[in-house]
Amino acid sequence: MTRAPQWRGLSRRSVLAGALAGGAALALSACGTRQDAVRLATDDRWKQFAGTTINLVSENTAPTEAIAANLRPFTELTGIKVNILMLELTALAQKVALDLAGGESQYHVIYADPYQVLAPYSKGLVDLRELASRPDLPQLPGGWGDFIPTQLDATGRFGDHDKVFAVPYDCPTMIWQYRADLFEKHHDRMADDLGFDPTPSAERTWEEYFRIAKWFNEKTDDVQYGAGHQAKQHDSLMCDFSNVLWSYGGDYFDNGKEIGLYGTTDPGACRLNSDAAIEAAEFYQRLISISDPSSKTWDWNGLAPALQSGRVAMSPNWHEYAAANEQAMPGKFGYAPMPRGPVRSANHFGGTGIGINANTLPNERAAAWLFVLWATSPETQLSNLKSEAGGGTPTRQSVYDMPEVKAAEHRPSAMPNILTAPAVSQAWEADKIGLRPKIPMWNECDTAIYTQLSKMLAGDASPADTMRETAKRIDRITARGWAA
Repeated sequence: MTRAPQWRGLSRRSVLAGALAGGAALALSACGTRQDAVRLATDDRWKQFAGTTINLVSENTAPTEAIAANLRPFTELTGIKVNILMLELTALAQKVALDLAGGESQYHVIYADPYQVLAPYSKGLVDLRELASRPDLPQLPGGWGDFIPTQLDATGRFGDHDKVFAVPYDCPTMIWQYRADLFEKHHDRMADDLGFDPTPSAERTWEEYFRIAKWFNEKTDDVQYGAGHQAKQHDSLMCDFSNVLWSYGGDYFDNGKEIGLYGTTDPGACRLNSDAAIEAAEFYQRLISISDPSSKTWDWNGLAPALQSGRVAMSPNWHEYAAANEQAMPGKFGYAPMPRGPVRSANHFGGTGIGINANTLPNERAAAWLFVLWATSPETQLSNLKSEAGGGTPTRQSVYDMPEVKAAEHRPSAMPNILTAPAVSQAWEADKIGLRPKIPMWNECDTAIYTQLSKMLAGDASPADTMRETAKRIDRITARGWAA
């Protein structure tokens, strides 16, 4: 499953600890302005559960590491103690499954990955609308409408279109990342040789991306290869391929957008055997054949340093690598939505929300809601965004609308992840977001996909045979059904 990237080079944990611990520079109290701090400090609803201890279990993502390094504002605001356990995603899912299945509430606040937690265990999570409507608790800042709509659906809902089981917390999204300095340097030559404007955008096609990559391979020594990809036999291969699949009009199941947004336990027959899916696989095989040969050994963590070190000119990768890009080569990168295929531009979304264990006692549940409110508030998201290490990217529209955030779109050193805002704002549009099927059996399906694709890239199976065999395997997996 895709998650927020694990940075190479400087440890995110050590950088965040140095940048945020003590918090004087970045701590915006519970809110970013003195006026907001006074307002919250005089609202007794924040203090009513003082003395309570709650536990958060999370994947070791940038937002959680930023929050863990600076919990003091929340503790001072509420009197609530928060213990944070950060784990690799698979280990997290196992702990949550045991906690929920056993009727326990060892973990009150849960990083509810849409595929490994939300889809299989939504019945064990609180419908957060109930807490949001209670007059004795602080209101959700900005209301539900402040969250990016596609993110709220994809990370917060399962089955029922109305219930909300998680609040959007992080939003890693795959976009086109490229060496803007090299594209500018060679723009006119490329345009003359290729016969089109090579500037990356959602209007460029995958075939044009392919030709740009070949041009860099053959026409310049500035980089070793034009493109790099995350085509290792790993979840990253499914992520990379899916951008192409969706852009060609293929999908894993019928009603793919609906299943991606709201989820289901019965997705129907797999559609990877369609003509569109086979055509996408044929193109993907060609694309990897002219990309950096190491692509077949890279996941997202291997790919990122190749771009940052000047080895490749461009790659699709998670947008939150912008922070590391700008540390490596400030001001030399550009960001755009993915190229389009015959049908659309598709940008793989990998975000997650945080929810509350339904086994919690009433006071613990309300205290956990206060933490969710604070951790996802515009002010905390702004504080995380200002982290030198790039503590995540906002999930609220109001943060993107702040004047200082808008201004930072053009100042590389201010908030590096916000440099991607023009690209990801398009990527999250309903017609461009790429969503995996939100089904409880996705992990098994994912393994079948990247295993068969890896055989194709090794030359052991044709694209058509790969897609047909993968569809058969997925049908066997989903036919077993799911009982939470």
